[in-house]
Amino acid sequence: MKKIYLLLAVFGICYTWYYNIQYFQTADTPSLINFFKDAQSNFAGKSFGADLTVVVFTFFVFMISESKRLNIKYWYVLIPLTFLIAIAFTLPLFLYMRENRLDKLKPVV
Repeated sequence: MKKIYLLLAVFGICYTWYYNIQYFQTADTPSLINFFKDAQSNFAGKSFGADLTVVVFTFFVFMISESKRLNIKYWYVLIPLTFLIAIAFTLPLFLYMRENRLDKLKPVV
């Protein structure tokens, strides 16, 4: 599973940033402010934004509680990366980190 999570993290950064780059290359006045305005320009975009907001907060609750329970190091770095890169990157990356930690906690037979 760890390899799949890592591949999904790479896919998540590439897939989302492909479209971010496309936006900045094709927009009439590319800026971060205009990016968010355009993303909220209709109800479909607002629906995606609302959906992602709930997903992000749910992920943070899960990540914080699991990180404390399993003593996962550097989990807090994923919070700003979620906003700077994408949750499509940080969620699978956290699951990878979690699997690493669970592997280390398994008793050696």
